[in-house]
Amino acid sequence: MRAAYACDPAMTRGRLVAEEESVHRSPFQRDRDRIIHSSAFRRLKHKTQVFVEHEGDYFRTRLTHSLEVAQVARTMARALGLDEDLTETVALAHDLGHPPFGHTGEDALQALMAPYGGYDHNAQAVRIVTHLERHYAEFDGLNLTWETLEGIAKHNGPVAEPLPWALAASCADIELELHTHASAEAQVAALADDIAYNHHDLHDGLRAELFSTDELAELPILRDCFATVDARYPGLNYYRRRHEALRRFFGILVEDVLAHARATLADIHPQTAQDVRDAGRPIIRFSKALFGDLQVIRTFLFKRMYRAPSVVAMRAEVTQVVEDLFPFFLANPSELPKQWRKDVEDVADDNTALARIVSDYISGMTDRFALQCHQRLIGGAVGGRVEIRP
Repeated sequence: MRAAYACDPAMTRGRLVAEEESVHRSPFQRDRDRIIHSSAFRRLKHKTQVFVEHEGDYFRTRLTHSLEVAQVARTMARALGLDEDLTETVALAHDLGHPPFGHTGEDALQALMAPYGGYDHNAQAVRIVTHLERHYAEFDGLNLTWETLEGIAKHNGPVAEPLPWALAASCADIELELHTHASAEAQVAALADDIAYNHHDLHDGLRAELFSTDELAELPILRDCFATVDARYPGLNYYRRRHEALRRFFGILVEDVLAHARATLADIHPQTAQDVRDAGRPIIRFSKALFGDLQVIRTFLFKRMYRAPSVVAMRAEVTQVVEDLFPFFLANPSELPKQWRKDVEDVADDNTALARIVSDYISGMTDRFALQCHQRLIGGAVGGRVEIRP
């Protein structure tokens, strides 16, 4: 049953370009399907978060991560009486704006684009779905509903001024109320993202042998998870033991968010989706106690995984790839693919506009294509891989 504070697809604020509604799908279901069929979504298969795409078949990619986030988001949305389709849509779209090489690639592009308005992956995601996907006859982008665009733009909270250039340009014709919080559905998608990456970064770090199961068993929350597994399944196989502990960790995070959300909703008592946006604080979040424990885990991951020597070495190498490609295309825009060269012709001698086109092009690359492109145009290969054992 839909809660009073949930977004109602029958009451959507509509699309920038009016379309006849689908007979068989709600507006939010249609948004979801357009995202799944987009080129940007398909490219997530070969974009990574911490490790580079070719390092191992078992590591999460942006695609597998997005699917995990969508699954968690739907579960929480159902428990809270929210619109599951809108929640899933925002979850599937939340990583569309990430460039190759995960956070390393984003850091590199942010630095390179600093003179031209900066780079922000959430803003880039909005740019993709409003401008860069060019498949439909009547409009650029995917012509998504207002609620989906709002969720993509501000699922992490209100967006402060000055707006990232990509978001300002994309929202010139759309008032997304960026100063307010997003819908409860978008907030659920954001917390599902946090839950998913907190869980799978631990799993991926174990598989890369950057730390041990015994070390995890000493961390907050996980300590009790391992103790519960050991008491119930003494002598359990190593791999099953860590899986059982990590899935319990996953469940604790979900239950904490739901319990905290229900308490906040009972306190605020919103009667409409707009009441959630205007509440002045997020509705969906971790409790203070659990968030404090998660900070300990994130500090552990930062030291042992994100700043592991092998990962740092790879970060330096792929940063160089982005730092080489960006000035190369600025100096040689004729090397861009044909469909991108038309955009270059339209901006004439505007260096800022050209830099933004180059940024759009590079940010859309997969890890694999960026490496191949670098080797073909500039030369040199990237090595220093993290060793993965079966």
